[in-house]
Amino acid sequence: MLQNNLQLIKTTFEETIPMHKFLGLKIELLEKNFVRISVPFRKELVGDFRNNRWHGGVIATVMDSVGGVIGATHFTSLNDKIATIDLRVDYLRGAEPEAIMVEGKIIRFGNRILVARMKAFQNDKLIAEGKGVYNFIRMNTHSEEEADNNN
Repeated sequence: MLQNNLQLIKTTFEETIPMHKFLGLKIELLEKNFVRISVPFRKELVGDFRNNRWHGGVIATVMDSVGGVIGATHFTSLNDKIATIDLRVDYLRGAEPEAIMVEGKIIRFGNRILVARMKAFQNDKLIAEGKGVYNFIRMNTHSEEEADNNN
């Protein structure tokens, strides 16, 4: 079931969520507990018009989305839910007018709380890092192992 879920997650996050479509978000690599997403630069995303740099809020939005994507790799039902509790982003350098890559991985997964660490890069240079805490609500009683074994 996991492999089918990964394709469903990719399609949903790239093509169904309006914000992701607007940003041009593309999932480059998706595994359980890890995702790498690329976002192309567009002039509509500029926050520092003097230097033509990305708006920090866009980077934070992508990081938050990354946390949601990796949380979804644990879904056992289409009714499972994930919601952001807290998001922290540290901006380390200005983002130049070119694509960014954002990676995320789960660092803690409990009964109802998920913690993810995210990093944003341009040309392999770290531009921001963040941590997200998410409320994870499983809407069925099947474990992930049972869901994987059923398909």
